[in-house]
Order: sequence, then structure tokens, then C-alpha cells
Amino acid sequence: MDSFVSKLYKAHQDCSDCPSPKVIQQFFEDVLGLLFPEHTVERIKDKAQIEASLIQFELDLSSILEKNPQLHSGKGTKIAHAFFLNLEQVFDWINQDVDAMFAGDPAAKSRTEILRSYPGFYAISAYRIAHSLHVLGVKLIPRMITEYAHSRTGIDIHPGATIGQNFCIDHGTGVVIGETTIIGNHVKIYQGVTLGALSVDKADADSKRHPTIEDDVVIYSGATILGGSTVIGKGSVIGGNVWLTKSVAARSKVYYQTQMYHAESAVTDMYVFKNDQDEAI
Repeated sequence: MDSFVSKLYKAHQDCSDCPSPKVIQQFFEDVLGLLFPEHTVERIKDKAQIEASLIQFELDLSSILEKNPQLHSGKGTKIAHAFFLNLEQVFDWINQDVDAMFAGDPAAKSRTEILRSYPGFYAISAYRIAHSLHVLGVKLIPRMITEYAHSRTGIDIHPGATIGQNFCIDHGTGVVIGETTIIGNHVKIYQGVTLGALSVDKADADSKRHPTIEDDVVIYSGATILGGSTVIGKGSVIGGNVWLTKSVAARSKVYYQTQMYHAESAVTDMYVFKNDQDEAI
């Protein structure tokens, strides 16, 4: 028992400067609730209270960063200030994402429905907030935010990914977007899509391991796209359950097709590649 107690004591001492997941989760929920009253317990009705909340949350973030200098290379107060200076753009981009979800989902009856209940909104919001911290050089905390959203939604977006405007995730369960993924504007992704790496070698940690998805691409459920050199060209449609490890030209259609050969009673799986004139390529 003494040995076990000693091990636990050492673990607690070694983690004395670690930010608690609960603290980070609360900070994210506070910011999200300020940006979108649909996610707060009590709506703010006084403009001065908005300003006071922004000041308080900046102080909260500054305190977290100052207590954990190992998680950044700058000054905590300056990083916190820069984050809140950029929060208006984050807010505008999330609203554009909501517009994309509303326009792209016939089942959505209102923006309020998306804000209050759609996992895609929650996961993308967490990513936008976490990514803003990530680009400021903050370590660990952005990942804690996106993993918190992952646990609630089943959508796993690394905060290091680069995602353009008007991004739509429909349904969302099982979506994985890796660290070095680049996604353009007006991209729509359905559930079960993986944008991943071909290699899991630790030596490749600093290389581009995940694909690039250009503007106006739609990727249907269950598709897997792998590799840092894989580019899905602008305006392409990737069908469900497709597995891709090579680039696709702009305005392509790629879909999975099973053909039955009656003479041999055999089933053959194949992928069909077509251009925007619906011609085989």
C-alpha cells in the first residue's frame, strides 16, 4: 500500500501544473455560451454584461496560460488578448458554417434547430475556437477542447487542421479529420468520413500526412481519403464507402460500384471515376 500511495503522490506532484480538463471544458462552454445564447443557461440582456464577460473570460484564459507556461512560448496575457481580438472572426466563420448546414440539410427547419441540437455545429465550433488558440502557439489546450467535443458528438477534428469557410458536417458520427488536413471553402462531409494518414510512423509527425480537399467538394458517408499528397479537386463528389489514396481531378465523381458476373457467379468491386460531363476517366 505504501508503494501505491507513493506512486499516486508522485503522479500528483508531476501534474501539479497541468490544466484540469474540467477547467478547459468550462472555459470552452463559457465562450460558446457567450457567442451563442442557445448554449447558455441564462441569456444576457445588458450590453455592459457582454463586455464584462469578454473581459472576465480573457482574464480566465490569461490565468490558465500564466499558470502553465510550458504550454506556450509567449506571454499568457498577450496570447489571451490576441485570442479575444480574433474572436469576432471566429464568431463570423461559425455563423457561416451554420448557414451552410441550414442550406445543405432539408431536414433543418431553422438555424435555432442547428444551434441547439446539431452535433456538426458543436464540433465545428469547438474546432474553430481551438484552432484559434492553436495558431497562437498554445499546446494541449486546443486538443483538450476538440477531444471534449469529440466525446460529446463522435466527431474528431484535430485543432491543427486547416478548414475554410462555410463548412458543413451532416449527421457527423464517426467523422475523423487529421492534424495536417487542408479543407477549402463550401465543403460538405457526411458521417463516417475519414481524412487520415497513410503512415502512422512517429518520424512523419512534422510532415503533411493528411489529404487536401479543395473548394465545393462533397464527401458522402463512409468514404476514406488518406495521404498527405492526396488532393481532391475542386467541385468533386466522392461517393459513400470509397477508399482513396491518390489524387482526383477537379469536378470528378468517384463512387463505389459492385458488379455481378452471372456466368461466373462472381461479384467484383470497383471504383468508377467520372468527370463533370459524366464521362469515364
